[in-house]
Amino acid sequence: MTAGIDGSPESGAVAEWAAQESMLRGVPLHLVHAYEEPHPAAAEAVDTSAAHRRAEGFLAEAARTVRREHPSLQVGTRLLSGRPATVLTEAAAGADLLVLGSRGPSGTMGFLLGSVAMEMVRSTERPVVLVRVADQQAAPERSAPIAPSRDLIVGVDIHHDCGSLLDFGFAEAARRGDRVVALHAWSIPPVVRDAGALVAAHREMGPDIARQLTRILAPWREKFPSVDVAERTPIGSPAHLLVGAADRADLVVIGRRVHTAVHGSHIGLVAHAVIHRSAAPVAIVAHP
Repeated sequence: MTAGIDGSPESGAVAEWAAQESMLRGVPLHLVHAYEEPHPAAAEAVDTSAAHRRAEGFLAEAARTVRREHPSLQVGTRLLSGRPATVLTEAAAGADLLVLGSRGPSGTMGFLLGSVAMEMVRSTERPVVLVRVADQQAAPERSAPIAPSRDLIVGVDIHHDCGSLLDFGFAEAARRGDRVVALHAWSIPPVVRDAGALVAAHREMGPDIARQLTRILAPWREKFPSVDVAERTPIGSPAHLLVGAADRADLVVIGRRVHTAVHGSHIGLVAHAVIHRSAAPVAIVAHP
C-alpha cells in the first residue's frame, strides 16, 4: 500500500485512510513524498536543504501518528526526488493500491484535485483512491472509521468489460463487510424525453437492462457469496446518480478506460465528474 502525502492538512486523512486499508489487507504501508529539484539556474536562490528537512519532518511525523494509532501496522517512509507524477508512479508500481488526497471543497465546483493527482489518475494502471477532506483550511482531521454497515457503490457499464472493476469492488466489500450497490444508469434520446416516453422506455427497456446487469454480476456473486449485492438500473445521468449515491457510501468505485488519445491518456466524462464531486472516497480502476 502506497500513500502520497505532501504535508498539507489533507495528508492526515490520506495517511489514516491508507492505514486502515493496509490493516484490512494485511500489508505494510509506505508513506511517500515526491519533490522536484529546482532548475539549476534557480538552485542557488532556493534553500533545497531546508525543503528536504521539512519533507523528512512531515513524513516522520505522519509515520509516528499512524504507528501510534495502529501499533501493529508496519509503516515505512520514502522521500523521492524527481517529477512527482513520474516518481510516484514508480513508487506505486509494486503496490496493490495508491492513495492520494483531494484539496477540499471549492463551492459549486466540487472538490479540487491537484495536477499531480489528476495525472496519476489519468496515467497509472494501479487502482487509485482519492480521499476527501471537508475543509482544507481546518486542522488535520482523521477520516471516519471504515463502517462495515455502509454501501460500496460500483459504477457498472453493461456495454464494456468491467471485470477488473468488479474484482476490485467485490474484494473491497468483502474485506469491509459492505454491501455492493452495482449501479448502471441509462438514458433515451433527448428528442423523446417527455414524461410518457420515460415511462414507456422504463417499461419496455428497463427489464432487459436489469437482466443484463444481473448476468454480468453473476460470476462475482458466486465468487463472493458472503457479499450482499443490490442492483440498480435507473434512468438518468450516470455521473449525477453516482455522485448522489456517494452521499451515503463508504466508497465509490469507478472505471477508467485504458486507451491513449492523440494528446495522451485521459479519463471519461463520468469519471471526471465523479472524482471532482463525490463526497465519499473514490477508487478509480483502470480497465480495457
